[in-house]
Amino acid sequence: MTLITDIRLRRVLDSRGNATVEADVLTESGGFGRGKAPSGASTGEYEALELPAQEAIANAREDALPRLVGEVHAGNQRDVDNALRAADGTDDFSSIGANSAVAISMAAAAAGADVLGAPLYQHLGGTFRGNEFPTPLGNIVGGGEHAADATNIQEFLSAPIGAPSVEEAVFANAAVHQEVHDMLADRGIPAGKGDEGAWAPSVSDDEAFEIMAEAVETVADDVGFAIQFGLDVAGAELYDDEEDGYVFDDGVKSTDEMIDYIAQKVEEYDLVYVEDPLDENDYEGHAELTERVGDQTLICGDDLFVTNVSRLQTGIQQDAGNSILIKPNQIGTLSDAVDAIELATENGYASVVSHRSGETEDTTIAHLAVATGAEFIKTGAVGGERTAKLNELIRIEDNAV
Repeated sequence: MTLITDIRLRRVLDSRGNATVEADVLTESGGFGRGKAPSGASTGEYEALELPAQEAIANAREDALPRLVGEVHAGNQRDVDNALRAADGTDDFSSIGANSAVAISMAAAAAGADVLGAPLYQHLGGTFRGNEFPTPLGNIVGGGEHAADATNIQEFLSAPIGAPSVEEAVFANAAVHQEVHDMLADRGIPAGKGDEGAWAPSVSDDEAFEIMAEAVETVADDVGFAIQFGLDVAGAELYDDEEDGYVFDDGVKSTDEMIDYIAQKVEEYDLVYVEDPLDENDYEGHAELTERVGDQTLICGDDLFVTNVSRLQTGIQQDAGNSILIKPNQIGTLSDAVDAIELATENGYASVVSHRSGETEDTTIAHLAVATGAEFIKTGAVGGERTAKLNELIRIEDNAV
């Protein structure tokens, strides 16, 4: 019933207006699934390789489709993803492109769920582990690679950890986003939006910390449950080899100074989450920071781990970080992403399923986060391609009760 009978690939737009890959998978019983690949701006050195969309489509048509169509069942995700790996033949999907691979992988999962008549999270939960509801992290204030002339730190993230439901958490993040808008307006600070819908004002990092602290406190008082905030520092983007340190507007911080800086901010603002505080090759620094504040907050590896079980295993061995960011396109398939989640869980690391800066209306990551019991999902606070995931989480919660 789930034998793949056709795969159609096409070029579509992502949220930045760039071309990305969309895949449709059809099965012999009429099952249908669609997946769209996102794209990152702040990308790790060790990520799976995204090819230009037209090249990725052409290569996948030539090398991957013959191994899938009429050969593999969409209901068996491992078989689909193993066939994609075999068709590519490289460690980083540099042959068919991670964008083609992840689009096909997600489309096949959706087709398998369609044949079963089950929501995708249930299909993935049956294939993999189980289902719980993640807390959404909302990108509120940002700069770095996502916006010009804004903060050095890439993202300031609202975290409604006390929300009694996904629905209330989603609306709390939207309220924090609006509160920051109003605060900036009151201060006469103009602000457009960055790639992920966060406000991108021309303010210092210190002022952004103050604004976020006041905004989450105000909204928490309004909604009646706890809201904290966190960061995506994007340390690899700040690190400069020639300067041998982290370049901020007010100077360069050495690794020791950066660790002290982050630890101070964790304690001062009770941060619940800190992503990529240091360079992507600095396991030792991540381990030191984790030892200092890992009992107070999540130290999350994105560029450090790139959803890769080998890099995560290295981190586990060195006690570097205590959580991992999960981006399916960063590793190429859903199965590879789930393997990273499973390894993290087995070793006491939290998992945070994440969007990318260049997104589509695809909602697969909402289902993946629920299916694997991820602690958090990072998918913005506003914007059509962001609210697509958030609204899907609300639907999943509503249908599950």
